[in-house]
Amino acid sequence: MKRILAASQVRITIACLFLLFIGLGSGAQLPLVYPVENTGAGYPLPPLPTLDQLSAIEPLPDPFMWSNGSGRSTNFTDWARRRSEIKAEIENYEIGPKPNRPDTISATWIPGATPTTGTLQVIVTVNGQTLTLSSAISLPAGTGPFPAVIGMNSLNGSLPADIFTSRNIARITFTHNQVTTYPTPQATDPYFRLYPNFNRDNIGQYSAWAWGVSRIIDGLELVKSSLPIDLKHLGVTGCSYAGKMALFAGAFDERIALTIAQESGGGGAPAWRVSETLGDVEKLGSTSHEWFKESMFQFAGTNVSKLPHDHHELMAMVAPRALLVTGNTDFTWLANPSCYVSARAAQEVWKTFGIGDRFGFYIDGGHNHCAIPDAQKPAIEAFVEKFLLGNTNANTAIAVNPYPDMDYQR
Repeated sequence: MKRILAASQVRITIACLFLLFIGLGSGAQLPLVYPVENTGAGYPLPPLPTLDQLSAIEPLPDPFMWSNGSGRSTNFTDWARRRSEIKAEIENYEIGPKPNRPDTISATWIPGATPTTGTLQVIVTVNGQTLTLSSAISLPAGTGPFPAVIGMNSLNGSLPADIFTSRNIARITFTHNQVTTYPTPQATDPYFRLYPNFNRDNIGQYSAWAWGVSRIIDGLELVKSSLPIDLKHLGVTGCSYAGKMALFAGAFDERIALTIAQESGGGGAPAWRVSETLGDVEKLGSTSHEWFKESMFQFAGTNVSKLPHDHHELMAMVAPRALLVTGNTDFTWLANPSCYVSARAAQEVWKTFGIGDRFGFYIDGGHNHCAIPDAQKPAIEAFVEKFLLGNTNANTAIAVNPYPDMDYQR
């Protein structure tokens, strides 16, 4: 199996990835979004060895290598299967399983006091227990259908509202405490009532919260005749721990066309392996035990290189859809150099498929955490224009960083 082979057999550098990748040259033909949550749902699980069976992989795992070590494929027709392997590894080693869409879901669109406001109510029933998601929605004036962004805990995450309101984009709130409580989940939380086999040890909140975002999308599908949302143009966004939330949501639901993960820090865009080599940053061993399953922490310290995946592959799960990640060098704990290396590695996946314009990163400084300076705003607007509004002229070749001399190909 791939993960039991000697490290020298599977070690790969970003430089090697670059040399070996075979681009398709016809990226415009690849889907921008899918009508289903998980196109790889029918594939079997890959090998999932225990810690003592795993060998170190350094500096980063190859995102195109089959989990059983039988070879690698850069053919896009194999990507759904390979993506399903990465998904299974992240669930097994980091966050626990994200349940499939439950059989019993109902949704209601409740208009507000004005024509542009209202609430989407989604009721999920599992094992005789119910969970209710109530999402405030702000609509543009007009008849739609409107593209929409789902903000983590607010209508537009931490992004300026005018990025969306000036472009007739609807804004939808996902409230994570309706699934599990932040910062400390409780056994009485609605999600754990639905799934009594799950608990704080075997499920991380990023699995539960990603599930919650998917149920919001289910609700939008159910009320599409009364709520004019363009389901082919949905985005998600959040910052800091909510940036991680947005990234996991976008990675794990292929109905999301655009993911904007703002200053997500350790457990988000940065690679665990690279962060381990840095100073006072959010490393695997120091991140929140509530956000990830407890067994993940056996990979802390020098064991981190035994993880069969890393977070450049979490980002790659978004491909062929669009992803923009940001960093902030004023905050060391965000592990910005690690974010940069991880982003460069993930970028090669999109480039391989001939769709490099669908991935971007913007790492700057000189502003508060989760703030958007004037210089950064056009990059975000470009991704919104292209992937929520279909403006193919928008320039999304974004690779802003302060590391011109960093050897990210090592």
